Amino acid sequence: MPQRNLPENLVFWTISLTWFFYAFGALYVVGPVISWSLAGLGFLSLYLGPGLRPDLRPTGSVPPIIWGWIGGMLVMLVALWVGHFDWGLGMGQTIKSSIGWAKGWAMVALVPFAGAILKIRRDVVIRSQCIVGACTVALLPILLVAPSIGLPEKIFVSPLKAVGGPGPEYFSVYFYTLDPSSWTPRWQFYAPWSPFAGLLGVVMVLFALEDRSRFWMAMGILAGLAMVFFSKSRMSLVALFVCAVGPRMMPLLAKSAAWQLAAGVAASMAALGTYLLQAVQDAVSAFKGARADSTRVRETLQRIAYERWQSEAVWFGHGTVQPGPHVVEYMPIGSHHTWYGLLFVKGLVGVWALLVPLVWQFWIVAVDSVKGRRGRLPLGIVLVFIILSFGENIEIEAYLLWPALLLLGIHAREMERDRVPAGSRKA
Repeated sequence: MPQRNLPENLVFWTISLTWFFYAFGALYVVGPVISWSLAGLGFLSLYLGPGLRPDLRPTGSVPPIIWGWIGGMLVMLVALWVGHFDWGLGMGQTIKSSIGWAKGWAMVALVPFAGAILKIRRDVVIRSQCIVGACTVALLPILLVAPSIGLPEKIFVSPLKAVGGPGPEYFSVYFYTLDPSSWTPRWQFYAPWSPFAGLLGVVMVLFALEDRSRFWMAMGILAGLAMVFFSKSRMSLVALFVCAVGPRMMPLLAKSAAWQLAAGVAASMAALGTYLLQAVQDAVSAFKGARADSTRVRETLQRIAYERWQSEAVWFGHGTVQPGPHVVEYMPIGSHHTWYGLLFVKGLVGVWALLVPLVWQFWIVAVDSVKGRRGRLPLGIVLVFIILSFGENIEIEAYLLWPALLLLGIHAREMERDRVPAGSRKA
């Protein structure tokens, strides 16, 4: 697939070389660098406009949803500063946390902005993700056989960890890891831990389903399924069904037959509702019991974060995560859950700064998915983010999610083109 301009070249090769960058423990550095580079090109494109060559000119004005994300993430930064000031964390910690914001929450706004302004085709992003899938399939045999032939779990930790980050796992290269509850191998591929790898596999499947080539589609789907199943992530199994099937069912909402069927199902709930409710409760209990220790730690972290937010820092939070007690294995309070994490770190202000643009984005892609297939992939991506937010911290994983964020920006640009008359668009 030929790339037509500088932004497409940057996107295509940065995504396609994911495994190459991972081999050097460089992904945590590459993600913010490419995100800020693309955003810089976007700002330059808007500023210079006609002064640039045609392939670098902006595609149009900034869509309203992108302004929503930019505004929300700037509010995040303000909440961070206020929280640090309230708790007297000092200038050094404030600067460090602001750099963390630039490598996390800022990317949630900057990458969609770049996708909305720069001339990047969605097909280029889709194909490059499938190329990553093909590389994953090629490496799968050695990854799966590694525990059996005595290869080490961790290969090395990159010296790039000197640039700073949430932890050494972001710069580590693994063959596999051992689950401490069962001492069986789990695979995390190019992610810092297995559950996140599973959700990246779901994103891989969603992209692959949109590729026009049967070969590349097969590579992406096979790789995505491998990441979901070999990561042994419960959340990813749920997300795979919800995010792949849900968007494809949305056009039914525009058909009267679907509403008639729904009415019949709703009526039948009077007789079957009790049994179905019990079945759902049993399924949830089995889901949590599959890895009871992990569930216990997560629930305890969430309870501590909520109680301390409620009693100590309602509006702007504590400014930063804090070490947890022994009962949660010393995991940081404010981790493992985006919403409880926001409450603890940035308070109600931080929660609303994410909730408003996320709900707005969901509404946009949901409506578009009802109208046609263009909205299927963006809706699947938003559903992944929503599911991810209840088990992970989105901001510290944005460095691997930037291709998905870029697609949301591209979709916003496509919808803006439908809304703005052709004669009023910029070159």
